[in-house]
Amino acid sequence: MNNAPSEARDGATITLRVQRGVPQQAHAVQTYTVPAEAAASLLDGLRWVRTHVDDTLAFRYACINANACKECMMRLDGKTVYACTARLEPGHDYAVAPLPNKPLVRDLMTAIAPSKERLFGGEEDDER
Repeated sequence: MNNAPSEARDGATITLRVQRGVPQQAHAVQTYTVPAEAAASLLDGLRWVRTHVDDTLAFRYACINANACKECMMRLDGKTVYACTARLEPGHDYAVAPLPNKPLVRDLMTAIAPSKERLFGGEEDDER
């Protein structure tokens, strides 16, 4: 599937190892090479993959058109991050996976978390 142009003008790339799958089936890891200039953030890199390499890659985000934050949460190298703010470095290899504590829908897409379960959520955040 990696038949799209993957080399940036300067040759710098980022490798995303993405966990793919659906509930109750074995998961597989698929590797994508992304031009560094197209992937300042993890969300940018995933959108580039979906546009240029694999339009079946499933992940959720709403910040660009709907201004609905907190939907792009996933795991990057074992840490929970917002894909829109997680910065990627050229030449690096990253493991990307869905949230482990939410029901999997497909690939990186999990069921939407209630507001009290957001990344920095908690009772003190709801009182602000």
